[in-house]
Amino acid sequence: MKETIWESPFWPEDVAHTITGYQFPLFKFLDDSARDYPDQVFTVFNGASKTFAQVKDTADRIAAFLSKKGIQKGDRVAIFLPNLPHFPEILFGILKAGAVCVNCNPVYTPPELHYQLKDSESRMVFCMDHPVFYANTVKAIAGTNIETVVVCNIKSYLPKIKAILGGLLGKIPKAGYHEPGHLMFDDMVAASSPAPPSVSINPEEDTAVMLYTGGTTGVPKGAELTHTNFTYNVMALYESGRFVQGDGKKAEKLYKGGYHTFLGVLPWYHSFGITCALLFSTMLGGRLICIPDPRSGKPPFTDVLKAVQEQKPTIMPAVPTLFVAFTNHSRLNQYDLSSLTGCFSGGAPLPPEVCRQFEEKTGSIIFEGYGLTETSPVISSNPTNRETRKIGSIGFPLPGTMVKIMDLETGTRELPRGEDGEIAAWGPQVMKGYWKRPDANKEVFVELDGDRYFLTGDIGHIDKDGYIIITDRKKDMIIVGGFNVYPRDVEDILYTHPKVELVAVVGVPDDRSGERVKAFIKLKAGETATEDEFKQFCKENMAGYKIPRHIEFRNEIPVSNVGKVLRRVLRDEAAPKSR
Repeated sequence: MKETIWESPFWPEDVAHTITGYQFPLFKFLDDSARDYPDQVFTVFNGASKTFAQVKDTADRIAAFLSKKGIQKGDRVAIFLPNLPHFPEILFGILKAGAVCVNCNPVYTPPELHYQLKDSESRMVFCMDHPVFYANTVKAIAGTNIETVVVCNIKSYLPKIKAILGGLLGKIPKAGYHEPGHLMFDDMVAASSPAPPSVSINPEEDTAVMLYTGGTTGVPKGAELTHTNFTYNVMALYESGRFVQGDGKKAEKLYKGGYHTFLGVLPWYHSFGITCALLFSTMLGGRLICIPDPRSGKPPFTDVLKAVQEQKPTIMPAVPTLFVAFTNHSRLNQYDLSSLTGCFSGGAPLPPEVCRQFEEKTGSIIFEGYGLTETSPVISSNPTNRETRKIGSIGFPLPGTMVKIMDLETGTRELPRGEDGEIAAWGPQVMKGYWKRPDANKEVFVELDGDRYFLTGDIGHIDKDGYIIITDRKKDMIIVGGFNVYPRDVEDILYTHPKVELVAVVGVPDDRSGERVKAFIKLKAGETATEDEFKQFCKENMAGYKIPRHIEFRNEIPVSNVGKVLRRVLRDEAAPKSR
């Protein structure tokens, strides 16, 4: 790897500018921790736990099962699960079989899941034994290449007394029925041997995980992320972080071997959650608390506060809305959150006041980072100390990563420091490309000084001290509570409504979620409709965070001379009304 030096007087003096030794299969993180810390607890779920040795054993059995079912190197296998303890076992099992893990959002509706399964040509799917998730899976697989469905029930992952009581009281979720031929996860694991197939992995070329994203255009595409994309990102995060881990200690790299516990509150189907929680904890030999629904409890988010107090996590990757939820929780003072050593923030800009209040109430430190699905995801991060981090910036590139600011017209001319332009990134974490989309790849990659840079679609500059500042978004993406909502994705669904003639979707400011979705709809001549009618239609056809919170019917929607809807005009009109 070539040497990269980021020019800044505030680059931490003990952090290397470049790292090496990360070119290996992603499942080596699990194998190494199972070898070095076999009896150390890895996953924690509702008071029950699994050790690294146990998780590896199950992953090896899953790999053997996949091989027996004819899954070969490069085949796609989908996971349609929330943050359950099954997830790491299935993920590493898929990778050990040489296959590609296709992570699917568990709140997706059948049409949305169907699109991903069909586009990725997945041959198998793991889903939850749940009345909604399982039913959605059954509907979604119709007309796809799915040959095998494996259903995951949580009963065997609960403490024995909870499993017994939950079964007696009917509190353990289950679908209530299973289609003929669909397999139960526990039965499959028990019938398999812990003997994964021998598969040759080229970590820099072979895809490990496919994550769907709208990219810069809003059309869902599968970002192919290699083994190296992830192993580099985790190891670069490890190199760049320095934390005080105990009274009287100096700031050091995170300790390994069970010292740290990660709060798995971010979804693992998302690049932020899988890299900064699941994979990072695996590499460190740390504990991983499985949180399927962070909003659970009365009031919402109470259960996750309880988990922090009881399980004492030290590391929490989260989006700003979660920090807001913690800070504004009516019972926050009833819970001890002092175990939190450090918190990653990403997914949306972190308001300085939210940062101040959270740190004041918990004693933790939040450092903000930046990245995209296409970059596995982290590109840059603030220093992990209060002295040199710059709130409002996204810090410096990770060791071994380079960032340039390019002109907005061509994307090929580098701009001087201080000037706003499109952020372009080069590094080992940049994706292989979009699955079967050479046209889209041409739009986002540019060669600069012999290296392939990824054009992020975000606008920013590098200040005089070397900190990267994001000032705007080139694309029309809407960020709702840290989740990406692409206007075209929502518009395409709304266009399927028989009464719609023209539609435009924009994001408007929201104090709680950062932004919310607003839809402008022009009905066909002679048609009438209500806002509630369309909200129900959206509820049936798209994930909850995509649903427009406001729908405005208009006689006309502004368009350009060539007929392109002018979202910018609508966004400017809507913003003052939303406050």
